[in-house]
Amino acid sequence: MLQVVQAYDRAPITEIETDDEAALERKLQAAQQVFANRDAWLKPHQRIAILRKLAGLMEARRDHFAMQIAREGGKPLPDAIVETNRAIDGVHNAADELRNLAGREIPMGLSAAADGRWAFTTKEPIGIVAAISAFNHPLNLIVHQVAPAIATGCPVIVKPAGTTPLSCLDFVKLVHEAGLPEAWCQSFVPAETALAEKLATDPRIAFLSFIGSAKVGWYLHSKLAPGARSALEHGGVAPAIVDKSAKLDAIIEPLVKGGYYHAGQVCVSTQRIYVHDSIVNDFTERLVARVKSLRTGDPTLKDTEVGPLITPKEADRVASWIDEAVKGGAKLLTGGRRLSETTLEPAVLVDPAPEARISREEIFGPAVAIYRFRELDDAIARANSLPVSFQSSIFAQDIDVALRAANRLEASAVMINDPTSFRVDWMPFAGRRVSGYGTGGIPYTMHDMTQDKMILLKRP
Repeated sequence: MLQVVQAYDRAPITEIETDDEAALERKLQAAQQVFANRDAWLKPHQRIAILRKLAGLMEARRDHFAMQIAREGGKPLPDAIVETNRAIDGVHNAADELRNLAGREIPMGLSAAADGRWAFTTKEPIGIVAAISAFNHPLNLIVHQVAPAIATGCPVIVKPAGTTPLSCLDFVKLVHEAGLPEAWCQSFVPAETALAEKLATDPRIAFLSFIGSAKVGWYLHSKLAPGARSALEHGGVAPAIVDKSAKLDAIIEPLVKGGYYHAGQVCVSTQRIYVHDSIVNDFTERLVARVKSLRTGDPTLKDTEVGPLITPKEADRVASWIDEAVKGGAKLLTGGRRLSETTLEPAVLVDPAPEARISREEIFGPAVAIYRFRELDDAIARANSLPVSFQSSIFAQDIDVALRAANRLEASAVMINDPTSFRVDWMPFAGRRVSGYGTGGIPYTMHDMTQDKMILLKRP
């Protein structure tokens, strides 16, 4: 049995049964059998109908999902409500995208050898999907991994994070209630972590969707069966550059949201802020004042802005990184104090050493670091100096500065006057280099979960 607890106070929520190796084999066999029977594949209109019904069922349980996200994951209730709304919209997005998922004509007759032929491509589901998810968005990440599989006709076995399995299990139940046969979407809560690797690397798996640490993701990627595809979403150490032309009145709130949303437990959370020397003092004063005013505490309360970290171990780690930075010369202007077993005061550090972990690695906690710069290209070079690369920001009213930074920042997305954490669910979302592989976002995942087949007709 797996005990699920509240992230904030570690109070028990429930216990759930776990799956052993025999259960995994049964699930893989069930998925393999339904996929092998092409005559029984659901038609696109049937999949659309299931997804539409699923969205309606989720809508009816919106409040339940939001509170459950706050309890098991520690996300403040206002943000948990936003996550639930996004998840519902994501299911609609997958259904909508089926109207655009199509092949194309391949031109023939361009040479004598190709004369008298007609060719076109069709889209086919790639096969069984293994989806391994993360704790920080326990419903919306599941939707991003599972809804595209349902839409494209791929059987999917989804493993939620062990700390936050309840939203996933409820979602899968609603998928079945919406009319999808059970073998096409199965949850998997392993009794031991080795079984997650066994799922991902089984030769029957055609596509691995993994959201989590780079160490684990790249390891699993290296162990995939021949021919299997993957999409890996890891983290970054997201940089934001604040030019001297930026409007300070307009940028403090988005930067605070970018840095402290879900206590910084977001793969594109703003962590490194490079501020022009001429405004750094004014900027820092304003940022610290806003961070000090953040309401930190019980995530189930409607006015909480920053909740806990997912486990006491993670709170220990983040606190140790802050202490290390201070001992290395950084100034701690606010925060860092332990408020509970899992909760830390949001912290602001100034000028940590380049070798400090907060300068080099993803802290995944409620702390940001401010660094000063004089030349834009120096800030860009420092922003680009790490092996991770995901989303970044430039705050500037000077369009030349904004576009120069946007063109030169090593990132899959550059936000101009928006925080690094900005995302809508239909946009491409991808880590580069160590930060990931493939492209997330529901339409892009649907593309990756299909493969083209060309059909050629020769006139007699």
